[in-house]
Amino acid sequence: AMVFNYPETVTIMDEWIDHENMWIRRTAILHQLNFKDRTNPKRLFDYCKKRMNEPNFFIRKAIGWALRQYSYVDASAVIQFVKTYESELSTLSKSEALKVLKRKGKI
Repeated sequence: AMVFNYPETVTIMDEWIDHENMWIRRTAILHQLNFKDRTNPKRLFDYCKKRMNEPNFFIRKAIGWALRQYSYVDASAVIQFVKTYESELSTLSKSEALKVLKRKGKI
């Protein structure tokens, strides 16, 4: 909510995505979770790319969760992202990202 209400703080998220603390990196990935159509897709996908090779469960889950939420806004962009980075994204991230789309029969 902080970044949504105070957009000038988004640069903090740009720093946090590289933070040594995993929970802070996770917060950066998830900060747009409820932005819906106000999500910045470039930032979302850049953050996911930056962290998609991390072995940590909570980071992988966060990537999938963030992508899944954005799939409600732009399903085709999420599908394309997952296809493009299929070999680099974890199984967990991919399954979480596509969960709703599979359930709705969109893929």
